Amino acid sequence: AIGADATRVKQVEHVLADKVFGPTPSQDGQAAQILVPIEIGANGWNSLTDSVAAIRAALADHPDGLSFHATGPAGYAAEFGKAFKGIEGVLLYAAAAIVIVILLFTYGPMLWTLPLFAAVAALIIAMSAVYGATKFGLTVNAQSQGILTVLVFGAGTDYALLLVARYREELRRHADRHEAMAVALHRAGPAVLASGTTVIIAMLALLVAELNSTKGTGPVCAIGITIALLAMLTLLPALLVIAGRWIFWPRHPEVGTIDQTETGIWARTGQFIAGRPRTVWIGTVLALLALAYGTIGLNANGVANKDAFVGHSDAVAGTAVLERHFDAGTGTPVVVIAESSRIDSVASAFGGTRGITAPTKPVVRGDLAYLEGTLSDPPDSQAAYDTIDRVRAAVHAADPAAKVGGQTAVILDVKRAVAHDNRLIAPLVLAIVLIILTVLLRSILAPLLLTATVVLSFFAALGASRWIFDLAGFKGADNGLPLLVFVFLVALGIDYNIFLMSRVHEEAERHGTRAGALTGLSATGGVITSAGLVLAGTFGVFTTLPVVNLAEIGIVIAVGVLIDTLIVRSVLVTALALDIGDRIWWPSALSRRKSEPTPEPENSLTA
Repeated sequence: AIGADATRVKQVEHVLADKVFGPTPSQDGQAAQILVPIEIGANGWNSLTDSVAAIRAALADHPDGLSFHATGPAGYAAEFGKAFKGIEGVLLYAAAAIVIVILLFTYGPMLWTLPLFAAVAALIIAMSAVYGATKFGLTVNAQSQGILTVLVFGAGTDYALLLVARYREELRRHADRHEAMAVALHRAGPAVLASGTTVIIAMLALLVAELNSTKGTGPVCAIGITIALLAMLTLLPALLVIAGRWIFWPRHPEVGTIDQTETGIWARTGQFIAGRPRTVWIGTVLALLALAYGTIGLNANGVANKDAFVGHSDAVAGTAVLERHFDAGTGTPVVVIAESSRIDSVASAFGGTRGITAPTKPVVRGDLAYLEGTLSDPPDSQAAYDTIDRVRAAVHAADPAAKVGGQTAVILDVKRAVAHDNRLIAPLVLAIVLIILTVLLRSILAPLLLTATVVLSFFAALGASRWIFDLAGFKGADNGLPLLVFVFLVALGIDYNIFLMSRVHEEAERHGTRAGALTGLSATGGVITSAGLVLAGTFGVFTTLPVVNLAEIGIVIAVGVLIDTLIVRSVLVTALALDIGDRIWWPSALSRRKSEPTPEPENSLTA
């Protein structure tokens, strides 16, 4: 029956029939394997998904007691392709639903339509722009494609919320809605522009990465943010002015009416912090450090293939069968390509390397020769990676131009590229953020403090997420996870600090920093909270996907955004501003003036 299966497999489209090897029985007689090389088409994972599905269909009829699994590199790739198939649709609808719900609660039954329309328009244009950029060599994969959808919706809606909040505030002061929008753009536009620019430049810092998937994610996200920023500063204001005040129904912002933010929850929070700012910021820092302690137990050395999926995986089941009945590395051979003139010495060195079993006879094609061997250890274990290093040292002594590849070698090279990117990109992003904040706030001390708070927020998010990973049963984290979420959380976290501190700086110039901090918190608290919920909710959509790596990205970013929105920006930054006072703007002239007494809550916005 197994021999007949091998014959049927050879007839499947894209299977290299003359290269099919087996069936090969196991020593215990309980299993057999057939090695099936598949030609990968232009569609990558999608073509493998179709080929593996065709193989399954060809082997559908079996006698009782005989089962089969599709595993190995193609089996895993096919399951990844299936998991990512239609990802943009799932993320688009889920993100849109979250945005609609939050906007409905924030602005009522009418206004949500305009930011959503602008976000959809931005996403369509961003996707088109990214597609065009692929013609110039931009690498796009399923991960960056999914992040693009979520980022444009989340960040675009954030910018919309900030603009709409300031526009509504100005409608209470100006009878002419065109004038109100002009003032709103003049006041809020620089903060939105600075926030978006910070994210864009931080994303472009990923261009220095060695890993193509990381390098490609940067421009993809930068393009998305650029389009979202332009849409929210041009299309959305036009739509709001055209619609008029009725779009805010049922709470029209009429001229002279009182803004509820004056006496709202964030105004009361500010007054509470104002009474004991030093106690509050020290306590908050200690709480965040306690959360960050969880990073000690985080295993970010990669997720093994057998742990890469949420739920059942046939490829994982097949790997378990291979490990029970065959050498651990069966199905994921180590490949060596060398010059044919030196193949004898290379083959001898390869076969004599500890950790390699069953080396094949060399196959010579012109000036090159090919051979492969089986790992005696599981292909994604540290012992297997050590074997790759030993093989490379041995064969390079015989032929310096020889190449050592295979799935395990690729994973090892990816790990080392990620380690390089971590050392280079994280400091670069921090430097970019510091420079932009220094230019925006015309200060040195404030940017240093704000950058320190988002770094602390990142470690707190990573530590808290580690406990969530454990509860969810995730075995480790992708080695690229810390860098990717660091870039996103630092860039997006600075967004909220820019929203808050640009307003604080504006008010501090007129009323002093203590009054400005209270006004800034009360005026921006509601909108920044809504923005954070939108962004956390949209990234949280990743947890609905059956791939552990993406679920972990969604969890860390969602947790980080919530920590940054509800704790770091609203409590820690405000407490620091109140405690330090005007000195926070050092060395600008604003740092050398005396703060006026803190106004009472009811006068904080009208002084």
